[in-house]
Amino acid sequence: MSSAPGTGPAPLITVVIPAYNYAATLARAVNSVIPQLDEGRAELTVIDDGSTDATPQVITALQAQHPGRFRALHKANGGLSLVRNLGIAEARGDYLIFPDADDALLPGALAAFAAHIQAQPETKMIIGGHDALEPSGRRRTYLPGPLPSRPFDRVKAYLLDKSIRLVPGACVLHRQVFARGFYPERFRSAEDIPVFTQVLANYPCTQLARSVVLMYKHPDSLRHQFDHAQAGGLALVDEVFSPQRLDANFQPLKSAFYVQRCLSLFRSAYLAGEKAAARAYFRQAFTRDWRVLFKTSYSRKALRLWLQPSGQPPKN
Repeated sequence: MSSAPGTGPAPLITVVIPAYNYAATLARAVNSVIPQLDEGRAELTVIDDGSTDATPQVITALQAQHPGRFRALHKANGGLSLVRNLGIAEARGDYLIFPDADDALLPGALAAFAAHIQAQPETKMIIGGHDALEPSGRRRTYLPGPLPSRPFDRVKAYLLDKSIRLVPGACVLHRQVFARGFYPERFRSAEDIPVFTQVLANYPCTQLARSVVLMYKHPDSLRHQFDHAQAGGLALVDEVFSPQRLDANFQPLKSAFYVQRCLSLFRSAYLAGEKAAARAYFRQAFTRDWRVLFKTSYSRKALRLWLQPSGQPPKN
């Protein structure tokens, strides 16, 4: 059994689980990590972000079930970025991973990461695969695709081509990568994008060709998704391309990412039934690049939107 949290030799990996009103699934997440701590040379920190449900009681019960095996922190609600930044500040390990409270690490994941780090100590981000379990019960596996060797090509593949799929629970990050910027605390969604982008642009990255986490998909409220996305809005573009995160070599990609972000917000607004916002975001994308008309998955929705009678809900 490993030493109590905060004592003994420093771990290699710190697992940080943010928890806000996840009483129903937190035990599953924690119990997927605890058996792996020793073999993965890891520690676990659970951070309650001001939950209003039974999350604090679940944490207390888990600490009684696993005495001395993980650390729990409690803070006032501030959002996922604040929780992750606190986790970075409190971590004793040089590498960090951030599974969600409704994820489950797959058996052997931390040991696989530890072995990979030992074999490739220069790496500053390890990109693992993940399984996704849909509400229907269908399970899909997503393994990392090709990783371009040139940083510019990596950033383009991630932001524009969408050929690099990164999820927090499947990626291990070295603490050095946060020298260029932490998780932006003004955003309540897409906060991973600036961090993942700066890592792909500036640090050695490697891949682990196996699934390391099981993600449980659940149908979220479209209204809730859009509210969070709109709160960050197009300001995310400036955050991703801030000079602190990306130098001048990457700035030619900014305009195309602006269009991509407009279209993403258009789709969220469209599905949430926010017609005025959807029209505005599509206009902004079209004004910047008229070729969005050839992106049929978006232009067809836009055409339906302008042709629909007032008050009629949009079709998917």
